[in-house]
Amino acid sequence: MSRRYPIIPVAKPRMTRRDKWAQRLCVLRYRQFCDEVRLHRIHLGETVSVVFWLPMPKSWSKKRKQEMDGKPHQQKPDVDNLCKSLLDAVFQDDSHVWQIRAEKRWSYEGGVEL
Repeated sequence: MSRRYPIIPVAKPRMTRRDKWAQRLCVLRYRQFCDEVRLHRIHLGETVSVVFWLPMPKSWSKKRKQEMDGKPHQQKPDVDNLCKSLLDAVFQDDSHVWQIRAEKRWSYEGGVEL
């Protein structure tokens, strides 16, 4: 029983103390992602199975989009940084999660499937 949430996945950026008051775009996108995850009330257990659906660029042709839909995404962002952002958005302390199965794929629209 998997459920797909219409949230565009964002990788966790490397943050500094300055990010508490400076407004870098990557940090703002990450915080917006965390807010959307909390808004959808996503709950995870000790084991996590997740598929990150990353949106295809608008510059791609219709033919290329049809070819790549559902195929593995092998570019940045890294899957481990996507997992970090999801776990940090859901948990204050994610030390009890002991197994993660994650993949990232191309899609017409972004999403997170649990």
